[in-house]
Amino acid sequence: MQHHSPVVIAGCGDLGTEAGLRFAALGHPVTGLRRRAERIPAPITGRSVDLRHEAPTIDPDTGVVVVAFAAGSRDVDEYRATYVDGLRNVLDGIDASGATPRLLVVSSTAVYDVDDGSEVTEQTPTRAATPTAGVLLEAESLLRDRAPDAVLVRLSGIYGPGRERLVEQVRSGRATLSTGDSPHTNRIHRDDAAQALVHLAGVDQPAPTYLGTDDEPVRLDDVLTFLASELGAPEPPLADPEGRQAGGDKRLSNALLRSTGWEPRYPTFREGYRAVLAGEGTRHP
Repeated sequence: MQHHSPVVIAGCGDLGTEAGLRFAALGHPVTGLRRRAERIPAPITGRSVDLRHEAPTIDPDTGVVVVAFAAGSRDVDEYRATYVDGLRNVLDGIDASGATPRLLVVSSTAVYDVDDGSEVTEQTPTRAATPTAGVLLEAESLLRDRAPDAVLVRLSGIYGPGRERLVEQVRSGRATLSTGDSPHTNRIHRDDAAQALVHLAGVDQPAPTYLGTDDEPVRLDDVLTFLASELGAPEPPLADPEGRQAGGDKRLSNALLRSTGWEPRYPTFREGYRAVLAGEGTRHP
């Protein structure tokens, strides 16, 4: 990654913005693409483009393109328009530009349909447990067909400033603990996810796929109990698991990503949520 090569962030929301700011801090000119450019902070140059419906203009000297989309809802058509059509339009824009950037595309560990608590790595076969996960696999397959050298980064559950769903559940008394063993959950702080993207942009001969997650898969109940303790809130009550959200039960490994020299600033949920509760970090629009 040449030190000042231009970087494009396609889908410059919370995660994309954080990655873009880090590229800019390293001296790269950064352009962020999203529907409303006015929501993109300086020093990133914002460009308004609806990637679901149009191919962006990419400068021929672009050195890195990061695709970090986030669908506005769990609706399957919205997912497909965002992840599949959006990616196709970005790929069309790159092809038309003549640029040969390092291409990094964010996907999700939802593409692993594992619910027995076993370890998951980049080698674990993917299978969609939900229609939305099926759309993500469709986008991944499009990427492999069109851009075989691209790097796919499957992220686990992102939390951080403005992403405080579990904190709010505990604070409001809506969280419940499982009467049996609660499933393992996996997460990554937004800043660590952004840093992983910046780091992988500069890795020589990267692998085709990386899992982006912190060091410690943890049972959901352990996270909720920890948050209650940190907040000085009552421990959540026990409830039958029937009504709980199905997210599988898997333990994701970050060994391959760590082998490239990446290290999380927040190695577990404890350090990360303490930072969130202390109000550290910026909430991007």
